[in-house]
Amino acid sequence: MSTTSTERNTAHLSALLPLPLAPRRGRRRSITRVLVAGDLGSALLAYQVVLGARWWWGGYVPWFEMVFSAGLVLAWPVAMSFVGAYRGRVQAGGLEEVRLVFNGGLGLAAVVAIGAYVTKIMIARSIVMAMLPLAILLTLTFRRCLRGWLRRKDPSGEAAHGVVAVGHRASVLDLVMELRSQPRYGMRVVAACLPGGAAAGQLPDVDGVPILGDLTDVADVVARTSADAVAVLACPELDGAALRRLAWSLEITDTDLFVAPSLMDVAGPRISVRPVAGMTLLHVDHPSFGGINQVVKNVFDRVLAAVVLAVLAIPMLVISVAVRATSEGPALFRHTRVGLGGREFQVLKFRTMVNGADRPAGAGSEGAPVKRREDPRITKVGTFLRRSSLDELPQLVNVLRGEMSLVGPRPLVPEEFAMYGADIHRRLVVRPGMTGLWQVSGRSDLSWEERMRMDLRYVENWSLALDLQLLWKTWGAVARARGAY
Repeated sequence: MSTTSTERNTAHLSALLPLPLAPRRGRRRSITRVLVAGDLGSALLAYQVVLGARWWWGGYVPWFEMVFSAGLVLAWPVAMSFVGAYRGRVQAGGLEEVRLVFNGGLGLAAVVAIGAYVTKIMIARSIVMAMLPLAILLTLTFRRCLRGWLRRKDPSGEAAHGVVAVGHRASVLDLVMELRSQPRYGMRVVAACLPGGAAAGQLPDVDGVPILGDLTDVADVVARTSADAVAVLACPELDGAALRRLAWSLEITDTDLFVAPSLMDVAGPRISVRPVAGMTLLHVDHPSFGGINQVVKNVFDRVLAAVVLAVLAIPMLVISVAVRATSEGPALFRHTRVGLGGREFQVLKFRTMVNGADRPAGAGSEGAPVKRREDPRITKVGTFLRRSSLDELPQLVNVLRGEMSLVGPRPLVPEEFAMYGADIHRRLVVRPGMTGLWQVSGRSDLSWEERMRMDLRYVENWSLALDLQLLWKTWGAVARARGAY
């Protein structure tokens, strides 16, 4: 490559580089200080609420319990630090942060209970049964509000944690697009290292992310960009010895190292690392679709569905009257969908289109059914029902029947299974749900491929904790009405 060409590429890469990233380290420390102060304030508020309630009901709180509770307030950030709730990779939030805050609170409660038993000191039950659980709830609420405030303050993600992606172009592109579509993780790819680097004839960037070196330049690229982490994607060229040397070089700058296994969309408790015959092997458990967890899920689904139906019986009756009064036809719309094990059933919805408009509203480039924002077949009442997601309420009856779950992949029509390969049939090992991963991630604004990938990710990583998280996020998705049309 000529000198002129090299200079031209260098200038192009300089233009692609983000603003200086050195302040990221200072930002991480600032966020840590805010988290410590917020956690301390959350524990202090819990202390005041519980002791205030005891003063209100009993009129007297022993001075020893007041001092002891104040000590727990000071110990709260220490407990969070002990479990790692202030580590840089946790600052992006998510399930790991929730787990660590719970572990810190439960650990402190266990220390208090065991200490009281060993020393025979009488401690009010309200400290363990009320103050510490309230401190957990307030801490999680504070951290969630802080994440939202930081995202609103920096919508472009310029101040997010910088990541250097290492791997082949296709894998790096997938990571870039995924992190851009999920700003809640607080991470952004700022540079890439590919096998061969930005070789002649290749683009010098990956969708705007500059390629600053090859697999041997990772540590130098981290130093140039002041990145916070390195993500090594599936790359056969990086063997165990090379990864070990890379980890040594990153240890000097305290840069986090993430290694993505070749198994995509498998995470959480299914993965464990086991040493076997001097080798480090990644053990992947099979997903559990039966047993006590599935029984609990089924009972939870039906009980909650019955409660919601009882509470919303009158509003649903009003909606039925409004649908029938504003357009001809029945209030409910029934359509054949594929459920657990490939069994077909009739899904229920409030009718939002003119009577008889039961064909797909359009087709995507691959023939996949999509929705149009402006569909003349949708009635005025139907537009409101879709934007508020109230048209889905009759599916609670499907949940009561055992045909659907509250959380799961959305039920597809039989024709959709005929258009795609065998992978889509993996969705049939669980019951379809009223809400799921892609419902809280953009709904109809997502492409067909993204929806299917999210549904398969849910199937591979199903857990009760994930269901509860998705149910919680559904309220926000319904309020924003993004992709609801």
